[in-house]
Amino acid sequence: MGEAYNWGMDWSQCSAVDRLPGKMGGVWCFAETRISVESLFENLAMGATVDEFLEWFPDLKPELVHAVLEFARASLREPVKAA
Repeated sequence: MGEAYNWGMDWSQCSAVDRLPGKMGGVWCFAETRISVESLFENLAMGATVDEFLEWFPDLKPELVHAVLEFARASLREPVKAA
């Protein structure tokens, strides 16, 4: 997803993802996979559906995708913290 699209979310608070220095260059991935979270949002932005994304990654558990989407949605409702 890159820092430009971070939206200030603390992905370490999302149990559906992990980030390890030696895995995929340290990007956020769906937990216990090598599938980046960024790939989900990139595909959705290009018009893919969640069902299509899950078809393309059949080993990815749907509950992880839904947890990531819910985490992102919930973060939009968090109050802005003063700088």
